[in-house]
Amino acid sequence: MDLNQLTAISPIDGRYRRQVQHLDEYFSEYALIKYRVLVEVEYLLFLAEKKIFKADAKLKKQLRDVVANFSIADAEQIKKTETITNHDVKAVEYFLKGALEKCGASHLKEWVHFGLTSQDINNTAIPLLWKDSIEQEYLPAIINLQAAIGKLALAYKKIPMLARTHGQPASPTRLGKELMVYVERLENQIQLFSYIPFTAKFGGATGNFNAHHVAYPKYNWIKFANDFVENKLGLQRQQYTTQIEHYDVLAAHFDAIKRINTILVDFCRDVWNYISIDYFKQKTIKGEIGSSAMPHKVNPIDFENAEGNLGIANALLEHFSAKLPISRMQRDLTDSTVLRNIGTPVAHTIISVKSIEKGLGKLVLNENKLKEDLDNNWAVVAEAIQTVLRRENYPNPYEALKELTRGKTAIDKKAIHQFISTLKVSPAVKKELKAITPHTYTGI
Repeated sequence: MDLNQLTAISPIDGRYRRQVQHLDEYFSEYALIKYRVLVEVEYLLFLAEKKIFKADAKLKKQLRDVVANFSIADAEQIKKTETITNHDVKAVEYFLKGALEKCGASHLKEWVHFGLTSQDINNTAIPLLWKDSIEQEYLPAIINLQAAIGKLALAYKKIPMLARTHGQPASPTRLGKELMVYVERLENQIQLFSYIPFTAKFGGATGNFNAHHVAYPKYNWIKFANDFVENKLGLQRQQYTTQIEHYDVLAAHFDAIKRINTILVDFCRDVWNYISIDYFKQKTIKGEIGSSAMPHKVNPIDFENAEGNLGIANALLEHFSAKLPISRMQRDLTDSTVLRNIGTPVAHTIISVKSIEKGLGKLVLNENKLKEDLDNNWAVVAEAIQTVLRRENYPNPYEALKELTRGKTAIDKKAIHQFISTLKVSPAVKKELKAITPHTYTGI
């Protein structure tokens, strides 16, 4: 079958293609090849800039145009060469040598990929595409979702709600504050994420500039490489490496995304529960069907979809962060196939974020249900009463309230007020205690 959204093996390129197709600019085979071409060209131009060889302004522009105008046809040409070389980076090298021939600069062909190993290209190209995807797609998506939750938190700032600890009625809270818990958690993790640098390896076959040094033994190649990676590519160069980067920092990125995803799973489950106990209704959309058998149902499918995709993302991220920092001796090839999949958990995460945003847009607050639950759970003010009695130095207030409320099923306003009336405290304290309700006992 021809590849399309119905025949794709992965739902990322099938069912969910429309939601994440923009990620192909970073994570497709085409994107990887394009970023490799970018690094090779920038390296070649940097050699010229540092007077290793001479190149005029016209040639420099022509080389930059190779990157700027890089097309699917160019990538296909490189892939065709790869069928012969059986080496993806070497195919890029031959492509650029061909470009130099077209520019009338055949005499400069051997400066392409000078002194490098393929991992000097892969371990700069991949961090570059990763950096771009994080800064341009992932973090904006998370920040926008955080803002959407924050907007709801502000709207529900004054809505009292029965809290549940261990699934049981507990001291009342406010719905807006409970949403702000997630806003703060996301904010903390976004800040932590921003402290993690984007690093790259660039140092020759085994990280020691062997080929560079033997060709130009008096040249400061470490300074050259630091300058190139940091000032031309915008990455941090790792100073001591094997043939590949050690991926410790990339693993930290994966772990950071995983923590954020875990927070979002927690959020999805809480909202799912609020829907299940009728604190939220969901807007109906004409033509939609909630159940093939039960016509009345409006299922919280957006939060369920998000939770499922977040789980897939985290499973992959867990493997990536555990596997990539481990490589036999100076390198093995196991990192290569793993790195080709780093876009997959990002795509599943973006799908989840979009699902959560869609779900949030359907929520309709059911204030009557929140009020009803508070009215039906007067026992939760027992904490308030016994704490005020402690202040008044009343004997054994906790035990008295425990005897009144624990395990009882008929604790209502009348029962609480009757209990307060029996207390040997001043009329002022009794008035203070009777003013406490499940609706007002919500703290700060």
